[in-house]
Amino acid sequence: MLAGFVASVGFVPVSSFAQDASCTCATAYSGVNPIGSLGHVNGDVIISQVAGYGPAKAGGALDFGSRVVVGAKGSASVQVGGCNLSVPANSTLDISRVENKICLNVLGSEQTAQTDNSNNKSNVPLLIFGGMAVGAGILAATADKDHGVSN
Repeated sequence: MLAGFVASVGFVPVSSFAQDASCTCATAYSGVNPIGSLGHVNGDVIISQVAGYGPAKAGGALDFGSRVVVGAKGSASVQVGGCNLSVPANSTLDISRVENKICLNVLGSEQTAQTDNSNNKSNVPLLIFGGMAVGAGILAATADKDHGVSN
């Protein structure tokens, strides 16, 4: 149950955050899809999109609703329109549409430190990776290997 809650918090659609978040970088939307791509990807980086989530790969396509989550030992860069952004360790990049613009928003410990000079750190990557690990553990522990469906 905890894993489901953590996973649902980590993968809430990006559009639900779009009205409250200011854009780290905004660029015009030209109507072309995909709207951008991942540049470099190093270490712990996953991408969440409409089709699901998985490991991020350099050159991977980005569209509205994409979320790039970078863990403690990772980094990534993205190119979307006129925006070229680095996504540092322990950060998340959300891509949304605000009117006729593409809004890229980087959230995480380094972005927070730049904006309000506090020691607040984002736990989003930790919650996502932790939720996935707990969920996998629960599935492995409760799997009934002796009574498969195909028997």
